[in-house]
Amino acid sequence: MADLNQKLNDLNNTKDVTDQMDEKDIQDNKVMAILAYLSWLVLIPLFAAKDSKFARFHCNQGLVLAICEIVVCVVLSILTAIPILGILFSILLFLASILFLVFAVLGIINAVNGRAKELPLIGSFKLLK
Repeated sequence: MADLNQKLNDLNNTKDVTDQMDEKDIQDNKVMAILAYLSWLVLIPLFAAKDSKFARFHCNQGLVLAICEIVVCVVLSILTAIPILGILFSILLFLASILFLVFAVLGIINAVNGRAKELPLIGSFKLLK
């Protein structure tokens, strides 16, 4: 069990750029940062808080998460139609959905805590400047 906790901590040991953010910007845009992880609601902070470095950071994270989720879910959904292997791909689709939910929750927790911390595995991808 301790080994599992260590692996989870290592997985979440990602780049944190909070020290590059303005404290007032963080406090003023926490709600916008939270919205960035709620699927298509990422568009709200993308346009409403476009001058906020904190909100844009979380918009990038949420946008990368949404794109990865769409691509993985579409591919695995198509693969579930393969006879015999369909059950395996259905299980993988279920597990991927849980993983994306965990990533969204991690992003929301970081936003609520005023942290600009990358998501595990996918957070290093930059779509927005």
